[in-house]
Amino acid sequence: MIRVALYAGSFDPLTNGHVDVIESAGALCDELVVAIGVDPGKTPMLGVAERSALIEQVCGGLPMAFACKLSVRTFSGLAVEAAREAGASMMLRGLRDNTDLDAEMRMAAMNGAMAPYIKTVFFAASPAVRHISATLVRQIAGLGGDVTAFVPEAVALALAKRRAPN
Repeated sequence: MIRVALYAGSFDPLTNGHVDVIESAGALCDELVVAIGVDPGKTPMLGVAERSALIEQVCGGLPMAFACKLSVRTFSGLAVEAAREAGASMMLRGLRDNTDLDAEMRMAAMNGAMAPYIKTVFFAASPAVRHISATLVRQIAGLGGDVTAFVPEAVALALAKRRAPN
């Protein structure tokens, strides 16, 4: 039986914390689906096509070290429904601190009630990336700050292009 895991998020932008979860996930599953949530009510910093390309560029070779296939797709609506559609038996979530744990436990309980056969697996963030959040990276990048310590190089370049005058 193929073990499929879904890792859902906005990935706006892809951070070193996201990459940390993706690297860890490769050891648990045969296929990892990175699912980019699309909310028409929000204006992302990076377009969905660009986020997808960056995830494939940065992470495409990472899970292969564990013989795990990586795919990237988009979804709108509930992440648990995206997991069901992907044939996932696991949903992956990263935890940075107690605040994340509280929120993620509630979400896992609701997802478990809707799809009891899809289990939530938590990954504790590595100490080097525990402080990183995409929200803070967006704020720093939006104000012209240096985000190179928080995101992969390709993402830093994409964000710098966004800031560059035309």
